[in-house]
Amino acid sequence: MASVDPGSPFLPPVTVALTGASGAQYGLRLIQCLVASGHEVWVMISKAAHMVVDTETDVLLPAQPRRLAEALQAHSGAADGQIRCFAREDWMAPVASGSGAPASMVICPCSTGTLSAVATGASNNLIERAADVALKERRRLIMVPRETPFSAIHLEHMLTLTRMGAVILPAAPGFYHRPQRVDDMIDFIVARILNQLGIEHTLVPRWGETPT
Repeated sequence: MASVDPGSPFLPPVTVALTGASGAQYGLRLIQCLVASGHEVWVMISKAAHMVVDTETDVLLPAQPRRLAEALQAHSGAADGQIRCFAREDWMAPVASGSGAPASMVICPCSTGTLSAVATGASNNLIERAADVALKERRRLIMVPRETPFSAIHLEHMLTLTRMGAVILPAAPGFYHRPQRVDDMIDFIVARILNQLGIEHTLVPRWGETPT
């Protein structure tokens, strides 16, 4: 488990990776919520994910890690140093090793290509390697695929990853909370991710709770 700097003003880091599936809004909102909860957030964004962000949102995210961190800080309201970003092949990044990676990683959204690569241990880039580290170290790995319909290949990879200990959390929002806006549907999925991470939130009432 990654060591926690006793002098850090933030809660332990959570790794968030965005890959090339539709649903970039889920990942960006998750980063906002993790920042608001006081956690340090370590971010990786694939080349395809940059294209998806450009297509689906008005958020401008540079590719260079330092500038990316600055852009995400402005977008999420993070404090200085609360967000760290790593390049696609930064093999010296702490997430590339079991001695440095945080206890939790979320791939949101998770493309079916990333799903396949992680299920087969490909580790062709830092996102895949970080997920491989999470699996081998028996740490929390949450994968949020956004695809429909699923092929037998996709389902077999999900089953393989579930047996390895990963949590497969499809981006399939519910409607019993009567969403009024697209943001409400995004928050439904982000709330489920935060539940898995054990992080308190007020995004969506839990089942049986009275909405406020």
